[in-house]
Amino acid sequence: MTEISMSLIVSIVRKGWGSRALQASVDAGARGGTVLAARGAGINEHEKIFGVAIEPEKEVLLTLVPADRASVILDAIVQAAELDATGRGIAFVLPVDRVAGIAHFMRAFGA
Repeated sequence: MTEISMSLIVSIVRKGWGSRALQASVDAGARGGTVLAARGAGINEHEKIFGVAIEPEKEVLLTLVPADRASVILDAIVQAAELDATGRGIAFVLPVDRVAGIAHFMRAFGA
């Protein structure tokens, strides 16, 4: 079986924007992804209700992609989730050394 170089795109977006980012990644060539609920706080998030600080809710999108397609897919996520604006979230790409459980994915890419 041929090895294929893989990358993991991790996108942390505002609550309710995970599906939009996921659809953009699929439209750009990803085979799918996983959206997780999360909480976070950053330097640009200081929301308070009645003087009590609240932790903004987030969604984390995990997208496993062929490394040679990561830039195009990341760009689509950035645009869809408006990550080029302050306080909208963050996305980054990590190299993946080994993967199991995605035989259908590997067949689709000829590996």
